[in-house]
Amino acid sequence: MKLSVNINKIATLRNARGGDVPSVTQVAIDAQKFGAQGITIHPRPDERHITRKDVYDLKPLVHTEFNIEGNPHRPFVDMVLEVKPEQVTLVPDADDAITSNAGWDCEKHLDFLKNTIAEFKAAGIRTSIFLDPNPEMVKYAAETGTDRIELYTEAYAKGYSTNKEEAIKPYIATAKEAEKYGLGVNAGHDLSLDNLKYFAENIPNLLEVSIGHALISEALYLGLENTIQAYRKRLSVNE
Repeated sequence: MKLSVNINKIATLRNARGGDVPSVTQVAIDAQKFGAQGITIHPRPDERHITRKDVYDLKPLVHTEFNIEGNPHRPFVDMVLEVKPEQVTLVPDADDAITSNAGWDCEKHLDFLKNTIAEFKAAGIRTSIFLDPNPEMVKYAAETGTDRIELYTEAYAKGYSTNKEEAIKPYIATAKEAEKYGLGVNAGHDLSLDNLKYFAENIPNLLEVSIGHALISEALYLGLENTIQAYRKRLSVNE
């Protein structure tokens, strides 16, 4: 079970003032040194955080796993094919979305996803599809040819404090269905030091979590190295 650190928020902070402080590349180097098992970025067309230059600058520096997320518009697809990260995660976010807010309707977009994923797989890039916790959608995800699904965990995070058992049920069901189809399971969005351990303990076949906003926010108080190590401990339940 791997921890991939999403460094978008570092780029957001840098872009607020211009220049290169804080340095996206240095944070990627340090995060891996501190225990991150992957680096995730989510470049958007308006470059409001991660820029195209960042994508290319980071490639030679990520020695763990490079995961690039995004909506597979043609420019994004071409960039990923050129950079060749270990994993690409397809997210159906609108260009003006503040953050990712829904998973794919794989039935509706089946042909598009099939064609896109075929391009990435021909280049040797592992693919993952951002998916809502809906077991019925898994069979269509499998038909796309994807290697993994990434569970969109905002609903779990919101429900955790009031009824964590109910909040996690659809995620367990979706992960079990993915296992039937031979799909790996990733997860991300609003996972934090508070809610991650319970999630990791209960989701079968969970291979990787991608965490950015909460981790960077918590690092303001705990420091980046301590925070990454704390997340690693939360994920050690299945090691």
